[in-house]
Amino acid sequence: MPNKRNLASVSNLTAKLQKSKSVVFADYRGLSVNNQRLLRRQITAVGGELIVAKNTLLKIVFKDLKYPLESLIDTFTGPTVVLFAYEDEIAPIKALAEFSQAHELPVVKAGFLTKEPLTKAQVETLAKLPTRLELIAKTIGSLKSPLSGIVQVLSGNIRKLIYVLQALTKADRKVVN
Repeated sequence: MPNKRNLASVSNLTAKLQKSKSVVFADYRGLSVNNQRLLRRQITAVGGELIVAKNTLLKIVFKDLKYPLESLIDTFTGPTVVLFAYEDEIAPIKALAEFSQAHELPVVKAGFLTKEPLTKAQVETLAKLPTRLELIAKTIGSLKSPLSGIVQVLSGNIRKLIYVLQALTKADRKVVN
């Protein structure tokens, strides 16, 4: 018979998983409490959440929601921290990867992106992708560039006309004098 705390944890994890766009599992063994707090703050700042969860409860939640666990069942060993990305799929993963590079911990195990399992290598590849905001900024920049070029070309004819008129007025002044 499961206890009330585990049932509450399962329902809490289920709600978080259904709300999240991507999920990453990592081994946080050796990470100090101060570094854990710092990592949590960085991930929260980019629209994610980082929690420590029991592997058995994670397996129950993923099986209940019919996530394909077969390829990732080996990842549910040792202490596990779970990263839930709510707003942007990539930004929290990127924050985790940057923190992991700087501190060499936590070590990414695996993940999910829209119910599709991801290996450690795939999660690391996702961390190298630009975030949603970066992609939007690049798109706007590439759309803006041709428009400003058109404005410059169209205003060029008017500018040339002004130069011609100024030259004519100077020539008329010389003829009058």
